[in-house]
Amino acid sequence: MNFVLYLTELPVLILAQDSTAADVAPKGFLQILFSGGTLGIIIILLLLSLSVYSAYLIVDHFLTIRRTDLMPEGLADLVRQCLTTGDIRGAQQACQEKPSFLSFVLMHGIAELEFGWSAVEKSIEDALAEQSARLFRKIEYLSVIGNIAPMIGLLGTVIGMIIAFQNVASTQGTASAPQLAEGIYQALVTTVGGLIVAIPSIGAFAVFRNRIDQFVAEAAYVTQHVFAPLRRRPKRNGAS
Repeated sequence: MNFVLYLTELPVLILAQDSTAADVAPKGFLQILFSGGTLGIIIILLLLSLSVYSAYLIVDHFLTIRRTDLMPEGLADLVRQCLTTGDIRGAQQACQEKPSFLSFVLMHGIAELEFGWSAVEKSIEDALAEQSARLFRKIEYLSVIGNIAPMIGLLGTVIGMIIAFQNVASTQGTASAPQLAEGIYQALVTTVGGLIVAIPSIGAFAVFRNRIDQFVAEAAYVTQHVFAPLRRRPKRNGAS
């Protein structure tokens, strides 16, 4: 008889437990986000800080790593014209008036004109390597954020899981499944936060890296075109 009553009341008990778990569990996104306790909140705030800094870097790079800033329109043609006519001072002035990635490389080549084409070519290669390294260092922070954000999120998850199972151990296994599930999903929130920060950062880093590679290749080609008249000049006695 008692067994029959138990079977009759079982659906009611299940519905009551589900209702209680639904009432206890945070429903809003922000409630879930900050439901991991003091340590979880600290980790989430750290991830939020990284996301803000990552967003700032992405916007800044979109505004600065572009063709109009790195390779000003008309600069290469003007410098080539000045070099063709022998106006070295005019070529230097044109580069100084438009400071940029390309002008930096051209200035280094112009500075070595008196030592021959070999010196000019070596100076151009060094300037290209230096400027490309500077640009890569500039975007490297996005890669760093993309790599450490999941690690921070995973750290929060591991700590949360330890706390959840520690509670189970302290209660000698009497913790209910809803209580254990609540601790687990609170711990997983930090992993989600880390991935949300990391995915855009790594994607943006890949985009900017490809853009820099493209601009460096274009700058090398344009620079070779600018100094092409010097390569076609006949060698002088005692000079290369």
